[in-house]
Amino acid sequence: MIRGTTGAMGVDYEERINFDRLRQERVAKIQAELAKTDLGCLVLFDNHNKRYATATAVASPEVDNMGRYAIVPRGGLPYIFGFGSEVAAEKLHCPWIADRAFPAHTTMYGALPKEWGAYKSFIKDLEMVLGRHGIDRRSPIGVDFLDSQLIWALQDAGYRLGDGQDVMLNARLIKTRDEIQIMKDGAATVDAAFYQIAKAIHPGVRENDIQAVASYELHRLGSQWVLNVQLTSGERTHPHPHLSSDRLLRPGDLVFLDIQTVYMGYQTCYYRTLCCGRPTARQKDIYRRAYEMLQAGIDLLQPGKTTADLVNAWPRAEYWGFKSESEAFGLAFGHGLGVGLWERPMVSRLFSLEHPVELQPGMVIAVETYAGEGMDGARIEEEVVITEDGHEVITRFPCDTLIACGTI
Repeated sequence: MIRGTTGAMGVDYEERINFDRLRQERVAKIQAELAKTDLGCLVLFDNHNKRYATATAVASPEVDNMGRYAIVPRGGLPYIFGFGSEVAAEKLHCPWIADRAFPAHTTMYGALPKEWGAYKSFIKDLEMVLGRHGIDRRSPIGVDFLDSQLIWALQDAGYRLGDGQDVMLNARLIKTRDEIQIMKDGAATVDAAFYQIAKAIHPGVRENDIQAVASYELHRLGSQWVLNVQLTSGERTHPHPHLSSDRLLRPGDLVFLDIQTVYMGYQTCYYRTLCCGRPTARQKDIYRRAYEMLQAGIDLLQPGKTTADLVNAWPRAEYWGFKSESEAFGLAFGHGLGVGLWERPMVSRLFSLEHPVELQPGMVIAVETYAGEGMDGARIEEEVVITEDGHEVITRFPCDTLIACGTI
């Protein structure tokens, strides 16, 4: 495993990310999981799965999900069916898949009515791949997400559907050395964004102004997409609304942010809480409770422990004033992280006690906790790699104390 972070450019004088190895190892993991099933192939519409399987991407998640798909035949290399002229560009710039790039024939999430018959060309694409690889069309087809028109079309054509998302999430569970390196470098871009955020917080700035500061820094440092800069301040911090606004920051406000950006195909999920001005003793205590809860969980992130061990270190729903774990869901929480925001393993008292998952080296888990009182709430999150002998926290912006910003 590479120690720390590296420069973003490829160079001849040290090994950094090996993208050929990254692509090959990801496909190998998919095929290993596919071999455990009776599925003949995977049909992938989820943009995370397409990126993982084919190492291709387009302008936005919306276009990605709506206008393109990948097919991964059992025992074969993946195909990408791309959005219009995307295919011509891939034949020029993506040698690892150039001879398996074809134009897509989607229903545009049903925008093309069933009567127009667009689904017929989609079926032809599938049959072409199955024919090339000698796959019996009676074998079930593993799918992740399909619009209802394509579900109907496949079933009407006699295909049986299987769970392709389960295959992909299992393949994505344990990260390779290159995946972990990308995620370390991605976390470093968010470290930098929080530094700029801390400098920008002052009375009179709006929540969406701070979002713009973060987005600029993330794009400057190489993010492909900034999916969400969720910022909550002042009286809006308790209860946690999971939503941003155009509210003006005022002296004494707690401010917390969750930054979700996509760096080289991999996502971040990274909360910090700051204070606009000097925090009160009560605010410091709220923050301390969230921090101690976070550390209690992180201390248990090591091979051989389970997700049940982790949630047993956290309080029950009543701690936050709720009657059920469903109401308190997400307030003390962990989730796998990778090309997707929420990957395996998922960690919550809602399900981890009944369904414990053993922690393994190579898992990357985002751990997040929350405490609140009155109108003040604090949220903190770290991204953690499970290592052979413990864990490594890869998010570095300081969180051991509540930082005061914008003081005169």
